[in-house]
Amino acid sequence: MRAHHSAATRREIEQTGYRLVLKWIAVLAALMLAVPVQAQTIIAHRGASGERPEHTLASYDLAISEGADFVEPDLVFTRDGVLVARHENEISGTTDVADHPEFADRRATKVIDGQEVTGWFTEDFTLAELRTLRARERLPELRVANTKFDGLFQVPTLAEVIALVKAREAETGRTIGIYPEMKHPSYFAGLGFDMPARLVEQLAEAGYQGPDAPVFIQCFEVRPLLAARRITDLPLVQLMSGEGGPPELVDVSYAEMATPAGLKAIAVYADGIGPDIGMVLQPDGTPTALVADAHAAGLLVHPWTLRRENAFLPPALRKGDDPAAAGDYAALAKLVVGAGVDGFFTDFPGMAVALFPRTD
Repeated sequence: MRAHHSAATRREIEQTGYRLVLKWIAVLAALMLAVPVQAQTIIAHRGASGERPEHTLASYDLAISEGADFVEPDLVFTRDGVLVARHENEISGTTDVADHPEFADRRATKVIDGQEVTGWFTEDFTLAELRTLRARERLPELRVANTKFDGLFQVPTLAEVIALVKAREAETGRTIGIYPEMKHPSYFAGLGFDMPARLVEQLAEAGYQGPDAPVFIQCFEVRPLLAARRITDLPLVQLMSGEGGPPELVDVSYAEMATPAGLKAIAVYADGIGPDIGMVLQPDGTPTALVADAHAAGLLVHPWTLRRENAFLPPALRKGDDPAAAGDYAALAKLVVGAGVDGFFTDFPGMAVALFPRTD
C-alpha cells in the first residue's frame, strides 16, 4: 500500500510539472504575439559575473563593454574604513585568503544579521593587507570557465570602481551608472562604521548628486536607507527577498512590505524596489500583482537576478540535467520584462542587451 501511494504521488508530481511546463509555454507564446516591450535598464550584477570573477574591475569593465547601463558593486568596509567591493564581508569564497598562512589566525566565527558565519572578514584586514589577496570565482562548480581568471585580480575599492566608470564614460561617450549595495550596514554600524554617510560622501566627492544622477543606492535593510534619505536626494532602492524581512527589523517581513500599503510606505523614502524574481512571477510564469502595485505607488521595479545556468532557472526553462549548462535565459528575461518591470539585474549583461537593444 505504501509503494502504491508513492507511485501515485510521483505521477501527481510529474503531471503537475507537465502542466506547469505547458503554462510557461502558453505565457511565452502570448508574449511573442504581444507588442514589443520598451528597452530595459540593464544592471550588471557584480559586473559581468557570469563571465569573470564577480566584483573585480575586469568584471565591471566587461559589463560596460557589453553595454550595461549600470554596474553593481556590493560594498563592505576594511578595518581602516575603506569601502571595497565584495559580495559579503566574509571572503573565503571569493579570495585566496585561505592560502595565506600569515592570515591563518584571522579566521573567526561571527554573527552577521543573526546568522553564525565562520571565515575571514574584510573588517579584520587593512586595505594594504587585503591588497595581498587575489579574487577567485565564487561558483567554480557552475562557472568552470571563470576559474582560469583565479588569482589575476585584486579586490577593488569603491574609488577604483568609480574611476573605471568615469574613464569608460569618457571613452565611450555614454552615461554609465553605478548601483552600489550597502551590505550589512547595521552590523558595520556596531563596529563604528557609518556606511550610509561614507557612501553618500564618497559619491558626492565623485560628482554624484541630485535625483537625476546615474546612481541607485540599494539595501535590504530599511534604517540605513532612511539614514541615507536624510542626507541625500540620490535615488534609493529597497531590496526585497521572497522570504524573511529586513535583518534589523525583526517584526517586519518583506511579504508585508510588498503589499499595496507596504509599497506606499516604501515610497516615502525610496524611489524603487529590487525584489526577488520569484516575487514578480508566479510559479507558472504569469506576473504577480507586485509590479503594478509598485508602479501605482510611484516606485520603479528592478528585480534580481537573471542567470543562464540551469541551477538558477525554473524547471520548465532548464535544458538537460547539468546544473551548469545554459538553459532558456531569453525566455525568462522575456517573462520578467513582460511583467512590466523597469529594468533587471543580470550576471550576463551582454545577453540582456542583445535581447533588449537600445533605441537611442
